[in-house]
Amino acid sequence: MFSGIVEEFATVTALVKEQENIHFTLTCSFVDELKIDQSVAHNGVCLTVVRIEDNTYTVTAMRETLERSNLGTLAVGDKVNVERSMMMNGRLDGHIVQGHVDQTAECIELRDADGSWYYTFRYPKNPEMAKKGYLTVDKGSVTVNGVSLTVCSPTDDTFTVAIIPYTYEHTNFHAIKVGTRVNIEFDIIGKYIARMINN
Repeated sequence: MFSGIVEEFATVTALVKEQENIHFTLTCSFVDELKIDQSVAHNGVCLTVVRIEDNTYTVTAMRETLERSNLGTLAVGDKVNVERSMMMNGRLDGHIVQGHVDQTAECIELRDADGSWYYTFRYPKNPEMAKKGYLTVDKGSVTVNGVSLTVCSPTDDTFTVAIIPYTYEHTNFHAIKVGTRVNIEFDIIGKYIARMINN
């Protein structure tokens, strides 16, 4: 489990395609603290560390993960938001994030707010999935590329988030522009409530 509080961004140093899988090798400041089998969220996707060497670590994404997320679009040199799994004795500063990305969304608008920024994202409208809790609500939580954020002005297929300078500088939000595809995870609590209501 994660909190959506990104620790930093890791840099992709190598990609190796093997059948339907892609092995991603990355480097970041805490590589020497990682261990094999550890879970790390990459742009919000929970992946397992499978190798550590030369100040880099490697994780593997399978076809299902690549189809649901933006990981398949990564290239060497790209920055990826990373967060290690939450310690149970720590504070939940963001919200409950599983690391199970639901789908991607596209940035359709970026507005300057005198030092902060508003990003608006659109995702495919699906009434059946919305009944299961795959939707956003005003002032609710959503995870975008692994970042825990508060929803503003949601519609049936869009939502807006406000990004402060710290988040802009310390995550890969500074690289997001109109047309960029991001990973989103809807709030797990909303999914459970929707399931209970509809059963």
